[in-house]
Amino acid sequence: MLLKLSIKNYILIHDLEIDFSDGFSVITGETGAGKSILLGALSLILGQRADSGSLLDKSRKCIIEGLFAIGDYNLESFFNEQGLDYDETVILRREIGQNGKSRTFINDTPVNLVQLKDLGDRLVNVHSQHSIVTLNDSNFQLAVIDSYAGVQADMNEYRRRYLDLLNVKRQLAGLEELAAKSAGEKDYLEFLYKELTAANLIPGELHDIEEELELLTHAEEVRSSLYQAIQMIADADENILSRLSETGKILNGISKYKPDLAVLTDRINSNYIDIKDVSKELAVIGEQVFVDPARVESLTQRLDLLYRLMKKHFVKTVEELADVRLRIEKQLSEVVGVDEQVIKLHNDIAALEATLLEKAVIISKERQKITGEFEKEVINILKQLGIGMARFNIEFFRSTSLTRDGIDKVKFLFSANKGIGMKELSGAASGGELSRLMLAMKSMISQKNLLPTIIFDEIDSGVSGETAGKVGGILKRMGNLMQVIAITHLPQIAAKGDLHYRVFKSERDHTASTYIDRLTEEERIGEIAKMLSNEKVTASALKTAKELLNN
Repeated sequence: MLLKLSIKNYILIHDLEIDFSDGFSVITGETGAGKSILLGALSLILGQRADSGSLLDKSRKCIIEGLFAIGDYNLESFFNEQGLDYDETVILRREIGQNGKSRTFINDTPVNLVQLKDLGDRLVNVHSQHSIVTLNDSNFQLAVIDSYAGVQADMNEYRRRYLDLLNVKRQLAGLEELAAKSAGEKDYLEFLYKELTAANLIPGELHDIEEELELLTHAEEVRSSLYQAIQMIADADENILSRLSETGKILNGISKYKPDLAVLTDRINSNYIDIKDVSKELAVIGEQVFVDPARVESLTQRLDLLYRLMKKHFVKTVEELADVRLRIEKQLSEVVGVDEQVIKLHNDIAALEATLLEKAVIISKERQKITGEFEKEVINILKQLGIGMARFNIEFFRSTSLTRDGIDKVKFLFSANKGIGMKELSGAASGGELSRLMLAMKSMISQKNLLPTIIFDEIDSGVSGETAGKVGGILKRMGNLMQVIAITHLPQIAAKGDLHYRVFKSERDHTASTYIDRLTEEERIGEIAKMLSNEKVTASALKTAKELLNN
C-alpha cells in the first residue's frame, strides 16, 4: 500500500509530499492543474523511463520517493532473490540528474531500472487509457483469467521452468552451430590422428634409423676396411701381431743383462694381447656388417615417412610428433564431446517439455473451470454499469507449441447491444464500454487480494449520471479490499471516496506550481459542488454535493 509520495523539482512541482491511506481515495482538480504530473512522478518510481525534461529547475536534480507498506504481500522471496534487505515498509527512490541520467534505489540500496520496475509492478497497478488498449491483447486476457482462477503460483513455477527450457534451447543452438562447424574439421582430425597412430611412433627411433642406415649404405666400404685392418693386424705375412711377438722374444732374451727391460717386455706382451682382442672384435664386427638392400629400402621408407610427418606438422623430432598426436586426440575428444552434449541437451529439452506440458494441461483445466463463472460475473457488473444487454464470452484455443503462457490462447468476445453478434473487443466495443469492461475485470480481480494498490486514471471516460455513481460504488467496494486511488472529473465518483485530494496550480514567486491538498468534509462539499457547476457554485449544487456525500 502506498503510504507517502514525495516529489521534488519535477515539472511543475517544487516540493510536494502527500500521505495516503487505505480504502478508496479520489483526486480531483481542474484540467491542467497537474493531476497527470502526480501520476507521472509515481510512474518514475515504478520503473518508467525518464529524461532531463522532467526537471523544473535544470540546475538541481529531481528526487521522487514513495513509501510503501508491503508486510501482507509475500514479497520476502523477491527481496531475497535480488539480494535486498526486507522490511515491512519499503522506500522506492528515483533521482534524475541535470544530464537526464537517473539513479534508482530500493531502501537506499542502488538497483537497476529492471529491478525497480519488477518490484513496482508488484506494488501498484495503474489503470489508464493505455491499459484499456491492452484488453485486446491475448496475453493480458490470459493474465486476467489466471488472476481470477488463482493459478499465479502455478504460472510462476511454469514460467521458471519455461525459462529453463529457453536457456537449454539457446545452449543447444550454440552447440549445434559449433558441431556443424566442427563436422569438416572432425574428418580432417580423424585422418591426421589415424595417420600418426598408424606411424607407430617410437621415441628415439629417428637417431637409431639414421645410424643404421648410414652403416648399411656404406657396408661394402666398412667390410673392406675391416678386412684390411684384420690383415694388417693378424693375417698378413708381415702383420702387427707377429712383429710384436718377435719383438717381445728379442727383449726377453736380453732382459737378463738389463733387468729394467723386463717391464718393457711385459708392456709389449700386454699390447700383443690387446691387439689380438681387437683383431677378434673386428672380425666379429665384420661378420655383422653385410649388404642388405631390402633392409636399406625399409629403413629409407620409414625415414621418409617420419621426415614427411615432421615437415607436415612443423616439428623436428619424433617425440614432438607424439605430442602432436596427443593434441589431436584431445581435439577429437572435444568434438565428440560436443556431439554427446548435443544429444544430452536434446534429452533435457524433451524432459522439460514433458514436464511443462503436464503443468500446462493442469493450468489449462483450472482456467477453463472458472470460465463460466467469470463470464457471468463480468456480465452482471456490466449490467450494473449501464450495459444492460451485455454479452461476454471467452474462447479457448490450443497453441501449437508451448509458450510463456502455457498451451492456451484466448479471445474475449463481446457485444453491448441486443441482436448484434459478439466480436473481438477491438471491433465490438466503444472506448466507454471498454473502460467499463476493464473496470469489471479489475473489480473481480481485486477480490483475490493480489495487489496492494490500484490507481485509476480517468476511469470515468465515457460514463456519466447514474452509471458514474455505480462506477463509484464499485471502486468503493474495491477499496474495502485494497487501496484504490482514482483520478476523476465526475462528482458522483468523487463523492464515493473515503479520502479526497484536490490538485491545483498556484503562482508563487512568479512561478506556476502544482500543489495538492487533502480536503476536509466541508471542503469536499465545495469541491464537488464546483464539479457540478459551470462557473458559479450555486446553492443547488452545494445541496446536491451534500446529498452525494451522504449517499
